[in-house]
Amino acid sequence: MSDPSPRILKFGWEEWVALPELGLPALKAKVDTGAKTSALHAYDIETFGPHAKPKVRFTLHPIPGRDDLVIPCSAPIIDRREVTSSNGESEHRYVIETPISVGGETWPVEITLTNRAGMANRMLLGRQALLDHITIIATERFLQPELSYEVYHTARMRHEAPNRALRIAVLSREDNYSTRRLVEEGETRGHTVEVIDTTRCYMAINALAPEVHYDGKRLPRYDAVIPRIGASITPYGTAVVRQFETIGTFCVNSSAGISASRDKLYAHQLMARAKIGMPNTAFAASPKDTRNLMELVGSAPLIVKLLESTQGKGVVLAETKKAAESVIDAFRGLKANFLVQDFVKESAGEDIRCLVIGGKVVASMKRTGAEGDFRSNLHRGGSAKSVRISKEERETAIRAARAFDLNMAGVDLLRSDTGPKVLEVNSSPGFEGIETSTGKNVVEKLYEEIERRVRPTPIRRRKSAAKGA
Repeated sequence: MSDPSPRILKFGWEEWVALPELGLPALKAKVDTGAKTSALHAYDIETFGPHAKPKVRFTLHPIPGRDDLVIPCSAPIIDRREVTSSNGESEHRYVIETPISVGGETWPVEITLTNRAGMANRMLLGRQALLDHITIIATERFLQPELSYEVYHTARMRHEAPNRALRIAVLSREDNYSTRRLVEEGETRGHTVEVIDTTRCYMAINALAPEVHYDGKRLPRYDAVIPRIGASITPYGTAVVRQFETIGTFCVNSSAGISASRDKLYAHQLMARAKIGMPNTAFAASPKDTRNLMELVGSAPLIVKLLESTQGKGVVLAETKKAAESVIDAFRGLKANFLVQDFVKESAGEDIRCLVIGGKVVASMKRTGAEGDFRSNLHRGGSAKSVRISKEERETAIRAARAFDLNMAGVDLLRSDTGPKVLEVNSSPGFEGIETSTGKNVVEKLYEEIERRVRPTPIRRRKSAAKGA
């Protein structure tokens, strides 16, 4: 038995349509059989991705007269062709293919991208896009079910927005496991990920058009930036992140959060303000305060830690009072800034790294120091294994990341007799140790957070906007 004939669709000269894969649930389209090619309003058109499979990014205002509602879109490029408009002007346009939905039916259409800001309709539907069973009644309009621009002002818009292809920059000077994983996972998810050497960036700082330049060229508009700022370049690195923030780019971790996490004294003050458990800590600048400084923390053994220390370097365990005094005096002789902390004996050379992404602990591992070393850093020969953490430990890690306003953080905890104690909050945590020890794809969780954050955000409807526009 042959398939039944498709039902006849009647179109007027204007119809409501949806382009779901572009995140456009409602558009008014002009149906024009005199035009061969369909066209969609687009501006800030920009190509990206590999030469073999190029993509195009663009933005549009789906509601005429509502320039405050901006929808970012992206799609693979299938062609670039010359199109002649009704007034005889020719223009080279990028061509994409995307599904269109009208009256309960969905089919693929080719669409050219052009600026239609002066047109009454944001889309023109040409004859190539019309199915054989579509009949045009040129004297009528809206013969198919009507949609509404109200959908752009609802929470549904965020939850149902498609995961479009993104252009992402990783600020990193190192070709290490973490950087490679960010590129690999991003490309697996269909995004374009570019590694940018932070120190080769320079900035045009002005009120009207702030820019970031790189090797003689202005950097393109990125959807998101993943900062991997090394400790040695924190001041300049955070300035580059701050410039991206000024432009309006979503940065996984803010410049303020990175700066706060790198300043160990300020970091401990922030955690104290947030009432987050941590080892007793003291700081002083006067050479005469050595004894009192130690008494503020407690009895030996004590930890003496340089403020600029990373990966366990510049961290000393003083097992006796005399040893602590000697270490403190030595650091002061070098004019180094340092903290003195209580040594949590019951942790027995172990700590727990909790990786927090988007306000959730996505993985945790227990790190154990090398033989005879109280430091558990993997860079110093320590080992790691997956660990199940308690509810209190999970909540402490989340609160610590929130105190620094970090979307991604490695929170290091000690297990003490009085509950979890936060040692450090790392704004550029490595992925190798925690992925290897837990078997979890934590970079995937990071991209899920980025995709969630850069989706179109519903805005409040202005009173002046006409209903249905």
